[in-house]
Amino acid sequence: MKTIKDPVHGHVRVSDDLLPLLDAPHVQRLRYVRQLGFSHLVYPGANHSRFEHSVGTMHLAGSMARELGLDADACLLTEAAGLLHDIGHGPFSHATEPLLTEFCNRGHDDIAPLLIEEMAPVLSGAGVDPDEIAAMVNGSHRYAGIIHGDLDVDRMDYLMRDAHYTGVPYGTVDPDRLIHSSAIHDEYGLYLRENGIHSAESLLLARTLMRPSVYYHHVSRIAESMILLASLAHATAMGGNPYPDMVRMNDFAFIAALLSSPSEEAVSLTQRILDRRLYKRAVYVGQDQVNAEGYREGITVIRSREIAEDIAAEAGVDSITVLVDIPAFPSEMRMGVRVEDHYDLKSLEEISPLLTALNKARRGQWRLGIYTTPGQQDAVADAAGRVLSIKKPTKQDKLIL
Repeated sequence: MKTIKDPVHGHVRVSDDLLPLLDAPHVQRLRYVRQLGFSHLVYPGANHSRFEHSVGTMHLAGSMARELGLDADACLLTEAAGLLHDIGHGPFSHATEPLLTEFCNRGHDDIAPLLIEEMAPVLSGAGVDPDEIAAMVNGSHRYAGIIHGDLDVDRMDYLMRDAHYTGVPYGTVDPDRLIHSSAIHDEYGLYLRENGIHSAESLLLARTLMRPSVYYHHVSRIAESMILLASLAHATAMGGNPYPDMVRMNDFAFIAALLSSPSEEAVSLTQRILDRRLYKRAVYVGQDQVNAEGYREGITVIRSREIAEDIAAEAGVDSITVLVDIPAFPSEMRMGVRVEDHYDLKSLEEISPLLTALNKARRGQWRLGIYTTPGQQDAVADAAGRVLSIKKPTKQDKLIL
């Protein structure tokens, strides 16, 4: 048994069965992968890692599994899934997710190849089935809702942890109440008892408030857009796919590769990020000012460069100085987990009107961003307006900028 002192949960105990997994290279790599990508450029304290989050998720997963009365094998499986659920992340976490999709044809939840091909011996030694771990993470296991669901322990931990390290007061979650209010139904699976409704609403509120202030803060989005352009420039200069092993790279290795790139553009953009000489917003508009419906699913990193080049040509500036950031619409928060209402199990939407209001707020948080170097924002904004048919910003929009 090992005890880890965690700033969010206090003392976290790791069983002897899980110690080989904790020490595995794929898990230790997460010590050097920032949880929040480039949010440290906004919040200096946001330097926590995916490793810390994984340990916290493991801790909460074990607590919930025991609260649900699962047997020893199921508890071990759940804790292992909590520890391993993020080993598929690339450097800087979600910031490089488009590169995983573009160059590796995978998302960060697709961890089955790592588990089955590379971690099978250590998992077998711990008495855990790699296929069951993968099913827990991708949502297909009976108990997957503990790790991957609407009220999962993954969200509980990252909301609390991200709020702690950024210092923002929005990630208020009561994991103990949520865990103690959870139960298993023979037909519906995981559900929430009536005394946990307010805690569930608090978690959903935290998700809504943390999105614009932390997860989609414009400075973070600009830095992410810059690193993606640097990565594409590097890939072009290398004449192929320089990222086949992205899920084995940490932040330092990734930055080192870009700084040593044969592409001057890649080196310059990367150095600008390190020096915090970031691009500025030329356009930053919501759904009501652009044909947002056409971008409901977001766009690929390659398509964003095509649009950026059109805007740059229209503005008469170098294409490397224009970045296009069009994220997918915020997903609708739904409570797939049923909630106890006296003697019946219902959806949270039937009991609480808060969820509808929060989803409306989330839709209003969506922003299309066009970024450029200081001094040419007006020219790029005018060009972007013509290329993307963006409505002229109102006074309120200018206040946002």
